[in-house]
Amino acid sequence: MPQFPVVDGELTVGGIPLTRLAARIGRTPFYAYDRAVIAARMSELRSALPPSVRLHYAVKANPMPALVCALAQQVDGLDVASAGELKLALDAGMASADISFAGPGKTAAELEQAVASGVLVNLESAREIDLLAEASNRCGQAARVALRLNPDYELKSSGMKMGGGAKPFGVDAEQAPAMLRRIGEAGLAFEGFHVFAGSQNLDGEAIAQSQRLGFELVLRLAAHAPTPVRSVNLGGGFGIPYFPGEQRLDLGPIRDTLGALQEHSARALPGAHLVLELGRYLVGEAGLYVCRILDRKESRGTLFLVADGGLHHHLAASGNFGQVLRKNYPVAIGNRMIPEPLAKATVVGPLCTPLDLLAADLPLGHGQPGDLVVVFQSGAYGASASPQGFLGHPPALEVLV
Repeated sequence: MPQFPVVDGELTVGGIPLTRLAARIGRTPFYAYDRAVIAARMSELRSALPPSVRLHYAVKANPMPALVCALAQQVDGLDVASAGELKLALDAGMASADISFAGPGKTAAELEQAVASGVLVNLESAREIDLLAEASNRCGQAARVALRLNPDYELKSSGMKMGGGAKPFGVDAEQAPAMLRRIGEAGLAFEGFHVFAGSQNLDGEAIAQSQRLGFELVLRLAAHAPTPVRSVNLGGGFGIPYFPGEQRLDLGPIRDTLGALQEHSARALPGAHLVLELGRYLVGEAGLYVCRILDRKESRGTLFLVADGGLHHHLAASGNFGQVLRKNYPVAIGNRMIPEPLAKATVVGPLCTPLDLLAADLPLGHGQPGDLVVVFQSGAYGASASPQGFLGHPPALEVLV
């Protein structure tokens, strides 16, 4: 991967040779996130998109505290999905005015914490209106709310569809006018709308089309809003390439669409700002998962490299986090970056299950016990999205370099 240079046959992370970084950390397995790669992605986005569009980081993509603190200095807001993430966002120094809270199953306690903190709550049901009204009375301030919409369309080419059809997320678009009336009657501080149609999309035209449809939906519903719209969160969905044949996301169509929508918004929704909610796109390519080869063995013609890390740390790389047909993430022997064709090997973890598979039939046959296996594209939905307690092995460490 070009974001991690190879020097003298060894991968570097944040300018540090991988073996030295492993020695500094003290043990494997670990995740390493390169702050320079994250900063470069932020700079790329700022240059490519209209300057008035606000960029938010979705903490669920990677809630490592040091990483969230670093991003809090670079983005315009943080989006959280639990009370735990809310505490993390506040601890990172993000102003409560720039934090939003989404999720279909918020507890009464979480909603009260959100009101007391002064963050924006993305409403997802009528139940939440009643609970927020009660919390507003107890806290002595009106809950700030946006209405999360389940649109009447789907984001094409999306790896995971979050809107369209029957979904647990948000309020069906046809139910929105009645919900908006209830928000006004309950005395909540309405601020805008949240429309998130899907995630992990590599088709810039599809994302742009979804943004246009989402904005049109907001315009139709704005007439029913109890107060003027101040915020329009168009979600994200920006994907990164994981597998052979996948092309990088072209930001051109998205840039052009957002520019046009910003002009339209200035006329139709004066005072409102557009928001993009991005997670994987900001951090996914900045992270590596690193584990150490413990054993090298052959079984009926297949070479196995047995490592000290596996699906309990990196469920997505094992293929057990949403893949229908398992595909290999990009994998290398990080301390032996050999360019010529190599014998093939399969990398497995230490768990007593055939699902514990990090790489199948890849040119990794030069790996030896003690070498470091690297899984690229591991900065999002890694450690926190994996069953780290499974079979009692130690959790993976995480570092930001």
